[in-house]
Amino acid sequence: MANMEREPILSARDVEISFSLRGRKLNAIRRCSLDLYQGETLAIVGESGSGKSVFTKSFLGMLDANGSITGGTIMFEGNDLAKYKTEKDWMTIRGKKISMVMQDPMTSLNPLKKIGRQIEESIELNQGIKGPEAKKLALEMLKKVGIPDPERRYQQYPHEFSGGMRQRVLIAMGIAAGADLVLADEPTKGLDRRRIALVEDAFQRLGERTLLCVTHDLRFAHAISSRVVVMYASQQIESGDSPSFFAEPLHPYSRAMLEALPENGLRANMGFAPPRQDVDAQSVCHFYGRCPWRSERCRKAPPLMTVGKRKVRCWKYAD
Repeated sequence: MANMEREPILSARDVEISFSLRGRKLNAIRRCSLDLYQGETLAIVGESGSGKSVFTKSFLGMLDANGSITGGTIMFEGNDLAKYKTEKDWMTIRGKKISMVMQDPMTSLNPLKKIGRQIEESIELNQGIKGPEAKKLALEMLKKVGIPDPERRYQQYPHEFSGGMRQRVLIAMGIAAGADLVLADEPTKGLDRRRIALVEDAFQRLGERTLLCVTHDLRFAHAISSRVVVMYASQQIESGDSPSFFAEPLHPYSRAMLEALPENGLRANMGFAPPRQDVDAQSVCHFYGRCPWRSERCRKAPPLMTVGKRKVRCWKYAD
């Protein structure tokens, strides 16, 4: 696990992201913060629509055209990425310094090109290495993510790989760029447990690379992460080290997520109010409509509070 006494390699503070939708301003991310340390794996978890993918994509300038960073800072190598506005700005770090593992290998891989060539292109574009040396590195990447018989697989096309193996190839392409910081957006989406195990194995082989992984799969997050951030309705509501989080989550939403796992008896009960019911009401806790612990003081939005070495956005811990 990363040494938290070190300076973070990426530090986001009070980031706000908005989208323009049919003349309306939609606040997708509200004052979210996180630090990433060398060699750690940080998992961002939460249900669909919580903002976790939007938050992460802001680190690479991959927001949709109608989205923009409207507040906060994202410090990386002495530069504030929140101030980057053009593709020229982003190309100085995208791939070379921060790479992305996309969530859908069926659309992210070119079906007409051999796997080895696609990995080589990532190496050529971002590291400037070509010819036999690029091929050698591509084979090393395939070995690193656990692709068996890499010499043979190098010559095959995407349709000759299973879903889990294709996802491993995307991971290989992400690290082939040479970046020390790798972002992964829902890398297990649509995979069964056997194929998810292949992706887990690939991530666990990354060594000292730093990984930020967005996922809705709590079992996958538990298997690969050293720290966890929980997002709900555009806010960070809990963060802490993985062993503590999975042993005893603090926020009622976090508890409900873990109780909803089959191995925990599917015991979650969060009521029937929609999760984003109170997002636009700044004066109320966003989880108020679903929370079994709510009281009158929860009509005021809670700050992110420190509880030991963890953080949680819940009035229960104010005392």
